[in-house]
Amino acid sequence: MDVLILVAHVIVSLMLIGLILIQHGKGADAGAAAFGGGGGASSSVFGSQGSASFLSRSSAILATVFFVTSLTLAYFSGKTERVESVTQTVISSETVVTTPTPDDLPELP
Repeated sequence: MDVLILVAHVIVSLMLIGLILIQHGKGADAGAAAFGGGGGASSSVFGSQGSASFLSRSSAILATVFFVTSLTLAYFSGKTERVESVTQTVISSETVVTTPTPDDLPELP
């Protein structure tokens, strides 16, 4: 379950980064109009205000999903079993040391 949420979290974060990078700032239209760069060209796909509302609504939805997955991962990280000491993780096994008897030793030449 944790792995699925982590994968979704990474995918949503990458999508959110990409969506934010393709948005233009509020001052971009003013700069394009001031230098005569054709201010109407930026609104060719979504209409005059369509891209702003679509992109901002999409980024708000992705940000909400990002926060939900973040909180879910934080909740699940608190549910794991905590180890108090390193010695608790060591499996205790008794080692039996036997000393060889004179019959077990090889004969010397």
